Amino acid sequence: MQSHGVHRGQHAVCVGRLQGDKHRLVVPVQVVGGEDIVLPSDEIWLCDLYSGTWETRDINGDKPPDLSGSCGSYLNGTLYIFAGCDPVGYTNQMFSVDLTEQSCTWKKVTDTKGTTPSPRNKHSCWVHRDRLIYFGGYGCKTIGQVQNTTSASFVVDEMSWATIGDVLFRYWGWNNEVSVYEPHTAMWSTPETRGPAPAPRGCHASALIGNKGYISGGVETLELDMFCLDLDTWTWTQFDFSPSCSPLGRSMLTMTPTSDHTLFIYGGLGIDGNTLNDVWQLNTQKKEWEKMTHQHKDKPRVCHSACLGRDSDVVVFGGSSNMCLLMDSVAVLRAPSQNQCRDVFMFQTQPCSLFRLCEDLIAENSEVFEEQLTWLPSKLQNKIDKRVAFFSSTKPVQTA
Repeated sequence: MQSHGVHRGQHAVCVGRLQGDKHRLVVPVQVVGGEDIVLPSDEIWLCDLYSGTWETRDINGDKPPDLSGSCGSYLNGTLYIFAGCDPVGYTNQMFSVDLTEQSCTWKKVTDTKGTTPSPRNKHSCWVHRDRLIYFGGYGCKTIGQVQNTTSASFVVDEMSWATIGDVLFRYWGWNNEVSVYEPHTAMWSTPETRGPAPAPRGCHASALIGNKGYISGGVETLELDMFCLDLDTWTWTQFDFSPSCSPLGRSMLTMTPTSDHTLFIYGGLGIDGNTLNDVWQLNTQKKEWEKMTHQHKDKPRVCHSACLGRDSDVVVFGGSSNMCLLMDSVAVLRAPSQNQCRDVFMFQTQPCSLFRLCEDLIAENSEVFEEQLTWLPSKLQNKIDKRVAFFSSTKPVQTA
């Protein structure tokens, strides 16, 4: 079998929530010398946002292969990893690990019912009503699958195909398929959607508010687009915006819900080729964009991850601060240096609660409240101790 072409786009790190808003699960990918270096799947990293400390756990069992561009989703204490690109090629395998157990064990999800989606990466997932709902991505289909798929749901990458001898065997490309997996029945299904669906894409952003899933970016449009899928009726809606007040089109961005009607957009790779550092908020009720001022202008990011923290904070991890794509008439390549990042930083989207202000005041001045801290209930005292550790680690070291 002979392969042709290259695959476009980048691989994002995956961040999921664990134990409320105290931890974030991180499965990172690094780029070294222009090559993707996938960190081992037999370990998992947790960041405690109260104390700012990291811990790692070992995971045994039937661990996934070295994957890039896979999609991780957290449901009822279990992390599910679906699809991605391994050393052999694209895959549609699924793995799970119960993170509520102290000793974590990977399990390969087998004996599923229904039709498993085709192999892919750079897709996304909504977690809704104990279901994993996947959208889009870039991957491969056989000739038979392509012939049974409309051009509106699968766009062939003209730079990538495979042959057996002189016969076309497999195509690569982008899709806009919606696939549902229900863990309690191990059932795959493909709902029939209605309305104006997004164009096939990968490296997009997705978010969930109530029963509505949102999709944005990942296609070459001058302005950033936005689509909404009603997960009860499976009806797509496209938002119409004025070009004069819309974000630049982009891919590899993040989109985080911060209220029941607000989406927070950060960074990405603009269609102008620049790594972006802008922040936008979308009011989904008024369908209006607002560009936000913020204190992290020195942190442009692409291929990063983001999730919701305390008091609607948006927590950002990793990514690249300066991605460069080199293009010619034959291929799309990455420059060797990608300035990979490992810092965690936050955007405050609303005033802090009175409890949080008091908590931080006490933690920053723990020596003043040393005696009173012993009077607190153990659960609250543990929280304060973590905040004390956080502020202690951020205080400048005094030098002579």
